[in-house]
Amino acid sequence: MVHGEKPQTHRIDMNTPSVARMYDALLGGVTNYEVDRDACNRLLRIAPSTQLLARNNRAFLRRVVRTLVVKHGVRQFLDHGSGLPTLENVHEVAQQLDDTCRVAYVDNDPMVHAFGRTTLDENDNTLVINADMRHSAEIFKATEEFFDWTKPICGLFVSVLHCLPDRDDDLDPGAMLKRVAEEFPPGSFLVICQLVSDDPDVRDGVTRLMEEETGGRWGRVRRREEVRAYFTDNELSIMDPGLVDVVDWNPDTPVPPPELRATDWVEWGGVARL
Repeated sequence: MVHGEKPQTHRIDMNTPSVARMYDALLGGVTNYEVDRDACNRLLRIAPSTQLLARNNRAFLRRVVRTLVVKHGVRQFLDHGSGLPTLENVHEVAQQLDDTCRVAYVDNDPMVHAFGRTTLDENDNTLVINADMRHSAEIFKATEEFFDWTKPICGLFVSVLHCLPDRDDDLDPGAMLKRVAEEFPPGSFLVICQLVSDDPDVRDGVTRLMEEETGGRWGRVRRREEVRAYFTDNELSIMDPGLVDVVDWNPDTPVPPPELRATDWVEWGGVARL
């Protein structure tokens, strides 16, 4: 199912890099343009581990979905800022374990929406929503008949919060997370991670580059304590192993030793239960 068809917004800008298409390029996908690949090359000059982190993040997403389905009985997932379809999308991972799992994908990138209609919207248990992830009321309304709101839902905010700027209104990332936590049924989960760095040159350099490349459609590389505040400010109960580099979140393969870890920035976060 597709929600929020807005033909006037479906203009794909092939001259300005898109965060979704850049991420696709970093994952080795083909749904991107030269302008996106060029932007990735400039990003890699500031933060050389970026491509590795993108792949680590995707593996983390798969592990989280499998863990929540198998160990916690979650059958409903709301993927905020889902990005372009790739291998082992959320509904494919979840429905391989239980075909009754329901997955709603939310994104406002026109190319994501175009590909989502043909790739993600493949059965009655998937829903593609064309919306800004911060527009919670619109998303809740779109899913009120799709989800059973008396049962747990997992809200996925995986590698997307750095795309959102800090604000003094209800579009602030923290305010968005608070709304979701308040609306979700008891026993639900939030998965939150974003790119962080201890190096101010990396934080400022990447933020400035992405702000310029994407025409302002970017947020900010943050510090670990700022991401931790998303959990503590909303009184979320963090699951083991806590907030970590995502490669250390319940790994299913040997993790890299310290000397092979990224030193410029990392994907950092965890899973919380409401």
